[in-house]
Amino acid sequence: MREDAVTVSDPIADMLTRIRNALERRHSEVVMPSSKMREAIARILKEEGYIEDWQVEEGESYPVLRLRLKYLAEGTRIQRPAIQGLRRISRPSRRVFVRASEIPDAHSGLGICILSTSQGIMTGRKAREMRLGGELLCEIW
Repeated sequence: MREDAVTVSDPIADMLTRIRNALERRHSEVVMPSSKMREAIARILKEEGYIEDWQVEEGESYPVLRLRLKYLAEGTRIQRPAIQGLRRISRPSRRVFVRASEIPDAHSGLGICILSTSQGIMTGRKAREMRLGGELLCEIW
């Protein structure tokens, strides 16, 4: 059995860990099993400018999600990842729910938080505008 086919208990944490590891190794892309929630998070990362692009491809036995990571030029040769940090907040063992008025500013307003609301997966900013609370999934900065 391939490593990608292993069932995980927390697919969002698995996604964030794969992205973090790929950024540490300066990979240009990262591949993982696809799901609707992972696709929604990838869409938000693209809209907010944290990744170049994403796409779903047919794998051997299941669809895979491919993220093209984004790096920002610093000086002549050194490149810094657009994503400086990722943190899972709500976990299967400890769910974290917030009201619209309680949605935090991720990293003092320099990042985004992603929520799962009754209207779907969205950024904290959009949830606040729509006056929606929900499960606080993760922070990205």
